[in-house]
Amino acid sequence: MRLRIKFSKTGSMKFIGHLDVMRYFQKALRRAEIDVAFSGGFSPHMLMSFAQPLGVGAVSRGEYFDLDVNSCESTKDFQQRLNAQMVPEIQVLQVVRIPEDKASKGMTLVAAADYRVIIRDPFLLPTGWQDRISGFLAKSSIHVVKKGKSGEKDWDIRPLIYSMEAEDNGLFLRVSAGSKDNLKPELAAEAFGDYLGIHIPEHGLQICREELYAGLGKDGKTHFCPLGELGETIE
Repeated sequence: MRLRIKFSKTGSMKFIGHLDVMRYFQKALRRAEIDVAFSGGFSPHMLMSFAQPLGVGAVSRGEYFDLDVNSCESTKDFQQRLNAQMVPEIQVLQVVRIPEDKASKGMTLVAAADYRVIIRDPFLLPTGWQDRISGFLAKSSIHVVKKGKSGEKDWDIRPLIYSMEAEDNGLFLRVSAGSKDNLKPELAAEAFGDYLGIHIPEHGLQICREELYAGLGKDGKTHFCPLGELGETIE
């Protein structure tokens, strides 16, 4: 049986990297005495996979990982038992059962993500900046410099920005996510800053991931569905 666990990561836990979060859950699952399934071989490990690693320094209310278990009588009971082992900064928000095929894995399905991006210094923003979002999105291309292991390259991120809205001192973004075309919200926000004629300093943004979505084809269009809605509860 495979379960999908949605959790939040807030407060000081934003400074904990992905591998440490994974180890944290492994220990919590043992303490909660969850009947977790393990791989075979000489080095058995828990069969778990995270949908999309979160960058250090960002908080989230929409993280997911898939976990194989040998038994689960109730997803509500599972959530309560695991939350009893959690610190306040990491809380399990939802548990659902999902299909066990590879195509249903969260890391395979992720296609988009919602983010709240707050500019720490609101005085950087010019008067009327909210009214310039439509002009920014109307651009046919938005080029940024992407830094990678092989060096720097020019990247057109306009097709990867699905929506952008103004909020108090910041933006609400829906952007492409996943293993292929993963757009960091910092890049989109910095590109908008360049459009406004302002420079956002390093560590000048506060990032919160709100949700992760699968992209489902319907009527010739792509519809985004939260990963947690692709499963069912066990009563």
